[in-house]
Amino acid sequence: MARVVVDVMLKPEILDPQGQAVANALPRLGVTDVSSVRIGRRIEIDFAGEPDLDRAREIADKLLANPVIEDFEIRVVESAAAEVV
Repeated sequence: MARVVVDVMLKPEILDPQGQAVANALPRLGVTDVSSVRIGRRIEIDFAGEPDLDRAREIADKLLANPVIEDFEIRVVESAAAEVV
């Protein structure tokens, strides 16, 4: 089984209120060296056979991301075990 990961982020010019809320809360935790935070989404797609990056790009463009305000990146993860941290 092959896994494709799609990371969706707001475009840099779009305000990120969730990220701003996290950035504003960090000093209360004693973290003062972070200048900004952006919040995004990670979507994992498991293909039965070989990963189909063209199909994954189509899925991301038509369903997972709003191309007007979001960018996305696609990458293949060789094994699900490699993702465990």
